[in-house]
Amino acid sequence: MTDMPRRPPQQAELAAFLRAKRARLQPEDVGLPRGPRRRTPGLRRQEVAQLAAVSVEWYVRLEQGRVGTPGAAVLESLADALRLTPDEARHLRLLARRESPHGAAGPSRQVRSSLRQLLDGIPLFPAYLTDHRLDVLAHNAAARALFGAGFGTGRADNTARTLFLDPTARTSQLDWHRIARETVGHLRSGHARHPGDPRMAAIVAELRAHSAEFDTWWTDHTVLERSTGSKRVHHPEAGELRLHYDILSTGPAADHLLFTVTPADTATDHALRRLVTTHTTRAAGTTVHPISAA
Repeated sequence: MTDMPRRPPQQAELAAFLRAKRARLQPEDVGLPRGPRRRTPGLRRQEVAQLAAVSVEWYVRLEQGRVGTPGAAVLESLADALRLTPDEARHLRLLARRESPHGAAGPSRQVRSSLRQLLDGIPLFPAYLTDHRLDVLAHNAAARALFGAGFGTGRADNTARTLFLDPTARTSQLDWHRIARETVGHLRSGHARHPGDPRMAAIVAELRAHSAEFDTWWTDHTVLERSTGSKRVHHPEAGELRLHYDILSTGPAADHLLFTVTPADTATDHALRRLVTTHTTRAAGTTVHPISAA
């Protein structure tokens, strides 16, 4: 008996994604009868095929990575059948069509001088630039005031690692579970664009090994492409801060992202301005207590 050939990463990812999205739905969620002796968690393959108006045999081959490139209309039907969010539907198209904008190596880590000038030109509001792995590529002085003097260096060079593995993150991020789950979804999206990226694989493996929450959310194929939101953080010097964040793409395929953090209320505006002003006038070497940036 010979071993089955190993599927390429995106085919294996597609199969796991479809299984996870089937498993989260119950027949009654999509208007189907449950029926007796049901052992399958979630929907059966034949039920998904019925809802998407495709043959069961074709759908099984799709999960196994044994079909060609599906058409846009078929993928739209599958997205509707599985009740996918817009982010999840884009993720399905990316996996099924086996597109990879930059290949295994990933985008360049080089930061344009104009972007560095932009970061430094926002003196009162924290801002930083990451890649699709959430590695911090550049940041301004206000980001160091809010997130700590070591932000972007050493173990704090990746915001997902800080969020999940730094013990202070859970106390500083007052909306930790929501922000953490969003972060997993963001990483999953980046992983799909660069399925052979060794740096991404190493980060994911580290987080899965050391965080049960990350492992659970990674396994359920959470997908989310954040663009804006709000959060509450507790800073040891400034107290509770209510913040907005906006995430802007600065490169092709959304692989370099500019994060900006702004106050959500008047009290936070005053506290953040005091914190940043105090930090910028401190003598070099004074430690600023960190919080998680994710």
